[in-house]
Amino acid sequence: MQALENRIPPPIVTALFGLLMWLTARYTPGLAPANSVRVLVALLVLTIGVFFSVVGVLSFRQAQTTVNPLKPETASALVRSGIYQYSRNPMYVGFALVLLAWACYLASLFALFGVLGFVLYMNRFQIRPEERALITLFGSEYSVYQTQVRRWL
Repeated sequence: MQALENRIPPPIVTALFGLLMWLTARYTPGLAPANSVRVLVALLVLTIGVFFSVVGVLSFRQAQTTVNPLKPETASALVRSGIYQYSRNPMYVGFALVLLAWACYLASLFALFGVLGFVLYMNRFQIRPEERALITLFGSEYSVYQTQVRRWL
């Protein structure tokens, strides 16, 4: 299973889970909320998700460190300010919220399993390897950060 660690870019992982969610919604019974409610809730959650991701990227850019999640060992700074005071992985929180918005738009309870699958996949194949690299790079500073800020929210 180590072969999957840090191999697939998170936006592609998000898109693949989104596709699986669409297929699930297509072939399973759905909910029937009013279109306006469904779209409004989806847009609200999507906006929050995009906010998390964009603010996370901007914090990395401001710290002049890499945004490339496939090469965490190239990080030049440990970002702990801004949104990183509340989540160690705000970009991934953002992607999960985008998938949640997609599930709302699809009006499918079964599609919610895609959000859960995404979180489990990211924990195992993206976040854990990143955390190992960051402990190697930043040592106790990162370990302390881990105790102070949650992985997701």
